[in-house]
Amino acid sequence: MSPPDPIPATPLRIGTVSLVVRDLARMADFYREVIGLAEIGRDGATVQLGAGPRAFLALTEDRSAPLSGRRSAGLFHTAFLLPDRASLGRWLRHAADLRAPLQGASDHGVSEAIYLADPEGNGIEVYADRAGAEWPREGGALQMVSDPLDMQALLAAGAGGTFAGAPMGTTVGHVHLQVGDVAESERFYATALGLDVMQHMPSATFLSSGGYHHHVAGNIWNSRGARPRDPAATGLKGFELLARDEAAFGAAEAAILASGATAAREREAIHLTDPAGVGITLKRG
Repeated sequence: MSPPDPIPATPLRIGTVSLVVRDLARMADFYREVIGLAEIGRDGATVQLGAGPRAFLALTEDRSAPLSGRRSAGLFHTAFLLPDRASLGRWLRHAADLRAPLQGASDHGVSEAIYLADPEGNGIEVYADRAGAEWPREGGALQMVSDPLDMQALLAAGAGGTFAGAPMGTTVGHVHLQVGDVAESERFYATALGLDVMQHMPSATFLSSGGYHHHVAGNIWNSRGARPRDPAATGLKGFELLARDEAAFGAAEAAILASGATAAREREAIHLTDPAGVGITLKRG
């Protein structure tokens, strides 16, 4: 079997996801103990978490931040991608041993995924990809599904090893957003950032760079008609899109300029905001 599709090979990929939280100690403990992330750095009210030497989750404390509502625009889930199926099986056993409050599990054809939420209600997906050659397609178009996940087979894949924290190679594979308008969100990410629409439905859209199943998704399942998120609220402040090389950065920058989207350059990064009020930082990485 060929290895899963390597995210770092795509022109753009997700970098650090930034969350505003009310209780930094509790939230950092959760991501360390349940998800298995390691503390990479700390700067005042912000903790950087990740795997190996690489940080990909930033938690910033604001005890006075208003709580983001369940139907507000913003984060649906942050999706942590493990390097292989055995790692996901070991994490599932770890979560079961902790009696972590899992909320669901699905076989998406392209991946196997398990869902839960952190103590402040931010959605989380922990998943492992299938090899790209195994992804379901119809007429050449990607057809992700939501079938029942074979939990016993997944646990068996992780047998013989124990979960000792998120392994090297763990990253954020994608960010799934709650948006007020699917068409508006799809148009922004396709036009302003040059992402490709991989799968579209009336209530959700999935976009990617370089043929991955999706780096960014948006749905209206809880948030139809929602206004842009309150920038002071808890939840998703923003995320990074990392360009693989100068050509990828230049192509994304050109798309931003051609779209007319409002953007600000700061040193080697470009900052913009999507229609849901989520901040995006384009940088080399």
